Amino acid sequence: MDINTKEVIKNAFRVTKARGLTASRIRVPGGHLKAEYLEIIHQIAREYGNGTVHLTARQGFEVPGIRFEDMPLVKELLQPVIAGMGINQTEPGQGYPAAGTRNITACIGNRVCPYACYDTTAFAQRLEKAVFPNNLHFKIALTGCPNDCTKVRMHDFGIIGMTLPQFEPERCVTCRACIHNCRKKSVGALSEINYRPARNEEKCIGCGECIVSCPMAAWTRSREKYYRLTLFGRTGRRNPRLGVDFIKWIDEDSIIKIILNTYDYVEKYIDLNAPGGKEHIGYIVDRTGFAEYQKWALRDVRLPAIAEVTQPVYWGGLKY
Repeated sequence: MDINTKEVIKNAFRVTKARGLTASRIRVPGGHLKAEYLEIIHQIAREYGNGTVHLTARQGFEVPGIRFEDMPLVKELLQPVIAGMGINQTEPGQGYPAAGTRNITACIGNRVCPYACYDTTAFAQRLEKAVFPNNLHFKIALTGCPNDCTKVRMHDFGIIGMTLPQFEPERCVTCRACIHNCRKKSVGALSEINYRPARNEEKCIGCGECIVSCPMAAWTRSREKYYRLTLFGRTGRRNPRLGVDFIKWIDEDSIIKIILNTYDYVEKYIDLNAPGGKEHIGYIVDRTGFAEYQKWALRDVRLPAIAEVTQPVYWGGLKY
């Protein structure tokens, strides 16, 4: 067959090491989907694949063993899954329109977990609507609290849930559970003054441990949702490193705007001669300097009054 491998990859199929065979990659924004879609994935694996399904590291599915000539049929079968999960398409029935921005991963969030500060699935799906399709190679991950079950600091954009604890002194019985748990399980941002807990605003990481541990509901979560945004963690052969804090106490709208601005920045500065036409964002920032990136990232962004922007930003990591 005469196959345009660039089109194969664009439609989220993988060119595998088995001659004449490909693998279908299925997006699951936030790692959450209706169980009925599993039946469709099962059908594709049984009738067109090799009967197996791989759960990817990014919370998606990959169905291996699909013949190139069967790709149009697989695209048609996938249409209810793509449409049902609200993924943007340019030509319904023709599969995914891009394969650049990787599946957005998320922990289970506050729909289930008592420690999570927000609905990670809902935010992941909102991000999906804003950033997909795009052929640039971005990795975005969300976690509901600083426990970071999703390991977001290994991604280009890591989004960590925060809450601004609200204290009602008339409900407090001075049991000190919040102080004890903040010291043992978090960063020790609470102390006791005049038999009442006092919060160190600079030290607090917004984890919500005081809220979860208080038996009298004297501590509650803020109505406003806040986040810690980390940047440009990566693995790989060259200089793996953890993402570092960029902004604390940031809101959803600002995060989305910063990510969209980063697409513009990469389009401007990417090295098209890089292998495969891909260059990791972190390497681009290393070339241009962080000050140039920040200028692009914060363009037209209106941060909350309590937001804290880290200055300067510096990465360590292995050097080969």
